[in-house]
Amino acid sequence: MPGVLYTRSNFDDSESSLLLNPNSKEAGEDVGPYGIIETGRRERTWVSRRTSSPNVLALRRILSAMAVAVLLFVFVLTSYTRFYVAGSPASTIHEQRQVEIGVPPEIQNLWGAYTPFFPAEHYQPPPHNCKINQTTLNQQLSFLKDYQYTLGVAELVPFGAYQSAESGAAVFERYQKLVSKGNIPFVRASGSPRVIDSATNWTAGFAEASSNAYQPKLTVILNESLNDTLEDAMCPNAGEPDEQTDIWTNIFTPPIVERLNSWAPGANLLPADVPSLMSLCAFESIALEKLSPWCSLFTSKEFQQYEYWSDVEKYYNRGYGQPLGPVQGVGYINELLARLTGLPVRDNTQTNHTLTSSPITFPLDRNIYADFSHDNLMIAVYSAIGLFKQASGHLDPTKPDDNRTWVTSKLTPFSGRMVVERMTCRGLPKRLEDDTTTDVESSENETSSRFFRKDTFIRILVNDAVQPLELCGGDQNGLCTLAAFVKSQAYARNDGNGDFEKCYE
Repeated sequence: MPGVLYTRSNFDDSESSLLLNPNSKEAGEDVGPYGIIETGRRERTWVSRRTSSPNVLALRRILSAMAVAVLLFVFVLTSYTRFYVAGSPASTIHEQRQVEIGVPPEIQNLWGAYTPFFPAEHYQPPPHNCKINQTTLNQQLSFLKDYQYTLGVAELVPFGAYQSAESGAAVFERYQKLVSKGNIPFVRASGSPRVIDSATNWTAGFAEASSNAYQPKLTVILNESLNDTLEDAMCPNAGEPDEQTDIWTNIFTPPIVERLNSWAPGANLLPADVPSLMSLCAFESIALEKLSPWCSLFTSKEFQQYEYWSDVEKYYNRGYGQPLGPVQGVGYINELLARLTGLPVRDNTQTNHTLTSSPITFPLDRNIYADFSHDNLMIAVYSAIGLFKQASGHLDPTKPDDNRTWVTSKLTPFSGRMVVERMTCRGLPKRLEDDTTTDVESSENETSSRFFRKDTFIRILVNDAVQPLELCGGDQNGLCTLAAFVKSQAYARNDGNGDFEKCYE
């Protein structure tokens, strides 16, 4: 997700320690009292092909430019956000809606991960007897002759900045009852410049909504070349989704390829070029805030097929279809559990122990936590938690399931977010009366959390849609006890059941 560059901390050099995992990237350099600064990062790109007529040369120039831009833009505009915050009455709730960019919703909502944010459902306050106390917060080709590619690379566009600031304002309006001078949001970001800008735009939006009474700062920036629970680049053995996306690409693109090649003789477009051209429709429409001429090349049905391509790509990249995908969300979940329970972080995967061991860089006493990350990391987190499992068991790369719940535009649109609310409720929902398990800590060395009580519950919202949480016995309101939720996260609490080691075998 992505207004105004608010403040950034200055970082002093000191030495990092507690390298618990022999395969960890947690190094001793560039660690300061407030975080770690990114030193560099390599992005994956795609390449296009071929030559000849003016139309072909123009198309080739565009595709070449996209070779360094297309996959970068996944992160430019999707500095995806998670919020962990505290609540207020329904009367103060700010309802977010999809911002107008001059594109029909029936088209832009089929752009998969490049869909502008829209609430998957209207936000539903918790039951009236519950009080939130914490929430842890992607035609013809005639226009080609004169077309110029102007999007740039890895830049945060104004629309993205606006959505970040709007999100910050919405969080303040929704959860302002738990904000005070002594308890303002704790904000972290992964170290990419666009993610940092998204975080500072969010803090600016939050501050403005409070009439500058509360001015949260971006306190921790995680270096993406070191241990980083807000990035998904710590598993070198993880596979790619190419096999599955190629299957679906070769099914839905042949008619498109034939049509476009007939409009631009000599272009010799291949099936693999089509998803990139459809992505350009989304990127350019968002960057310019008007319908891109590229969009007119494709039908609504073809955008539905493209949406499924995006679903397959995410599912087999960091989702359930990738054996080493979910484990990349384990470190973040263990940090989440620490915040929810008030207990120290226990993790031997991606966490930076220098940071998580300090109350300055990882406090456990805040009502609002806001983390800014990437869409692929959010996919790994969803999968490691156990959200969005499919009734059929998997996504079939040969045929879309109209009843699937794994829809990327609803999981990780631009400015996508996951919210975890912790609350106390007067009177237990009936089906939860016996679900007050406290033995989750029985094998732990730490003292059991003071939050493992009968009246402490959590619920999870993804883009404002309350998740059913069958995994921990959730009721009709999506509530399950905190103890039951922690117990359900055995995969994360056990460091991925050996999967993290497989990342380096």
